Amino acid sequence: QLHLVESGGGLVQSGGSLRLSCAISGLTKNTETIGWFRQAPGKEREGVSCIYLPNDTTRYGDSVKGRFTISVDNAKNTVFLQMNNLKPEDTAVYYCAAELRLGWGVFCSPTDFGSWGQGTQVTVSS
Repeated sequence: QLHLVESGGGLVQSGGSLRLSCAISGLTKNTETIGWFRQAPGKEREGVSCIYLPNDTTRYGDSVKGRFTISVDNAKNTVFLQMNNLKPEDTAVYYCAAELRLGWGVFCSPTDFGSWGQGTQVTVSS
């Protein structure tokens, strides 16, 4: 059974940086796709960035391309989200999620993920 725990959120000024971590246990031969998602008050949950563990293929949401980077450690049990040049509109609760869908490669829609962490708050002040 997958277990995910996010950390690294906080309060940062506009233009600043944060690094989120997602510690994962229970992976099945590292064949899952891991994603970062966020949800702001009154808005739907959206995909931020996802990575397919077998070959590290990545996908990014349009609003974060060039500013955020997803990565995974060598043991493939921690996934990071480096967030640079943060903007007030990046304020949200950030979640990591994992799912195994054989043959799908990288995917990044929140409805396709079944295992979720508890979330970490990111607040960007202007």
